[in-house]
Amino acid sequence: MAEGVFRSMTKSDTCVATIDSAGTGAYHEGSLPDPRTMSVLEENGENGYDHQARKIRNSDFKDFDYILAMDADNLHDLLRIQKRMIKNSGIHAASAKVMMFGDFGGRGGEEVVDPYYGARDGFTIAYEQMTRFSKGFIDQVLQGVDVAPS
Repeated sequence: MAEGVFRSMTKSDTCVATIDSAGTGAYHEGSLPDPRTMSVLEENGENGYDHQARKIRNSDFKDFDYILAMDADNLHDLLRIQKRMIKNSGIHAASAKVMMFGDFGGRGGEEVVDPYYGARDGFTIAYEQMTRFSKGFIDQVLQGVDVAPS
């Protein structure tokens, strides 16, 4: 959902080249978005979101400027993967900034509660968060204001 919201909000922004999303595990690899995600996106005028789940790759830490975690567990996993990648490859300068997406929501370190195992209203709450986090990221990063990682 985060990718769909962010894509929609930055579609005319020339500063944004590539947007993608991935999980720290391969639980749903190859799967399409949950139907509840799609219905919430469509209710909010975001049509045509096309994505298949994938697991994060080492190359993502070189290919992207930012990797944004949805919760503290994912942040921990991403930092561990990045540290291992740097140790094994010696790449430092090309590494992405790994941060909590919730740091951009105005409530420092806010986590997204995974709506997958709950009711549909969890997807509505996640949509609100993704919209707020995306707006904060656009305002703080794409507009040139730096935010320190947590």
